[in-house]
Amino acid sequence: MGPLSPARTMRLWRPRSLGVALGVFMTIGFGLQFLGGSFQRRLPGLQLRQSWIPSLGSTVKSCLPRHRLVFLKTHKSGSSSVLNLLHRYGDQQGLRFALPAHYQFGYPKLFQASKVKGYHPQSSDTQKPFHILCHHMRFNLKEVLQVMPSDSFFFSIVRDPAALARSAFSYYKSVSSAFRKAPSLAAFLSNPQAFYKPGARGNHYARNLLWFDFGLPSPPETKTMKVSPQLPRDPKSLQLHIVPSGASPGTLLRPVTTAADSYKQPASLVSSDFRPSSFIQWGLAWLDSVFDLVMVAEYFDESLVLLADALCWSLDDVVGFMHNAQAGKKQSLIRTANKTVATGEDQQLTKQARAWNNLDWALYIHFNRSLWARIEQYGRSRLQRAVAELRARREALAKRCLMGGEALDPKYIADAKLRPLQFGSAKVLGYVLQSGLNQKDKEECERLATPELQYKDKLDAKQFPPTVSSPLKTSRLLPP
Repeated sequence: MGPLSPARTMRLWRPRSLGVALGVFMTIGFGLQFLGGSFQRRLPGLQLRQSWIPSLGSTVKSCLPRHRLVFLKTHKSGSSSVLNLLHRYGDQQGLRFALPAHYQFGYPKLFQASKVKGYHPQSSDTQKPFHILCHHMRFNLKEVLQVMPSDSFFFSIVRDPAALARSAFSYYKSVSSAFRKAPSLAAFLSNPQAFYKPGARGNHYARNLLWFDFGLPSPPETKTMKVSPQLPRDPKSLQLHIVPSGASPGTLLRPVTTAADSYKQPASLVSSDFRPSSFIQWGLAWLDSVFDLVMVAEYFDESLVLLADALCWSLDDVVGFMHNAQAGKKQSLIRTANKTVATGEDQQLTKQARAWNNLDWALYIHFNRSLWARIEQYGRSRLQRAVAELRARREALAKRCLMGGEALDPKYIADAKLRPLQFGSAKVLGYVLQSGLNQKDKEECERLATPELQYKDKLDAKQFPPTVSSPLKTSRLLPP
């Protein structure tokens, strides 16, 4: 395993000290005892195991794959696609999942260990029976460590809050009172206080949703402070990389030129003045001490390569299709052959969304930078080769597995096992398998195409075989 990092060392003493420390965290802004550096590990090169496309310079790994994982599944950030790869890996490796009784761990309440199906209090890490905790929750470290070993690999994913706001508005409009009252996202962001009431039902979806999912309390001053979407005046901030937030989510998993090639920081971000409070800085430092990796949705494939590297997994273990993607979203972007240009209206919407979700914007900036620091350490040329392999593998899988080679409107999906839950104002796309697949390929393709709720039911039945089988009741499912 190698030497322990500060983050890893910190987690080893948590079970005995968390009661006091988390109390401090909730009352005075996390406390300095939580500050720590992010954990970064360099592992040998990646390889492709199967023969559908040739391996490019495969090597023998000298590390052991990580099997104890905690994934904080954040909302509307590409997390359903990450969940699918965890479901598939754990299913094939015979790992045991910490599953909710239904589909979420009491969300939006903070996670409680008692919500894990089959959980029994354990006295030590070695007696904890679960390998993977990955379903929707509001993060609560003290309770998570009642279920998972303290040396588990903790990771999550974030998304530009402007893009997240667009997705959340259409998806959660029926359950957020703030969104439901607003005729459009533009109307909401132009005067959010006219629609938003803190604490009202479903309104956690309407502001700083990432910060909320990470289990962080709102700084008292944000209730009255004037927020800004800007960045710190810091010469080191030039490493920030931003994809236009209005870009279609489908581009995240499309085989295009790697994002690591050449993204320049917009000039307006360099010359601005944003000063997060010490409370926010403490919160971000605390997250650094807990999470080994935070992926960035705008650099999804680059994040997957780093994840595979950190877990000592192959690229085949992290390749997959996009899940829970919405169809028919109107984009205020003009696409050209070589670049995407945002309209003035879209730029204004982006600025307003980042300002309204100021905590998420600070969080996104922080983890965007940390991701690119890891990319520099990993090596850009090496990353580009790995991303190219990953995308080639995905394209080969899509041609092999999928009717039409891409996600389809749900009206074409007759198989209930593959039809995603339809929630929100936009249709949720899914997959239809090619006909004529042999049994082995059909099983693999089905795993790749199975939505998260159906896959959760499959894992549940595997770990807790039902005495009497019953059909899936999608009418009671919760939104992912």
